[in-house]
Amino acid sequence: MSPRKHDDRPVVPCVGAIVHDRVGRLLLIRRGQEPSRGLWSVPGGRVEPGETLAEAVEREVLEETGLRVRAGREVGRIRIDAAAVVYDVADLACALLDDDAFPVAGDDAVDVVFADAATLAELPCTPRLVETLGGWGVLPD
Repeated sequence: MSPRKHDDRPVVPCVGAIVHDRVGRLLLIRRGQEPSRGLWSVPGGRVEPGETLAEAVEREVLEETGLRVRAGREVGRIRIDAAAVVYDVADLACALLDDDAFPVAGDDAVDVVFADAATLAELPCTPRLVETLGGWGVLPD
């Protein structure tokens, strides 16, 4: 996917992964890079040229957590305004391919966790993450 323009800023296609484990906890990573470095969010990143959204989200989850997933339906879409670009993020529901696999932070992630609702409430998250996921009906149990 190639960048489009929005208010003279490039629009960068990105993906986010909504991954729940078998007990309903949500997979989150602590961002190691800007934007929102040090804050918790769902795994994801830029769509590389020639990738589909499904291919991109499956690659990003593997790179950031070591987990293999199968991409499913789009659950929502957000736009994140940065100084030089606009990130157009499609969030896809993803199914774990191995329920017993343990996530390990890698690539742009400095930490990774499966969070239940109580854990999520304690984490410093990216702006509007909890409200957005709640609106989509995908918060952890």
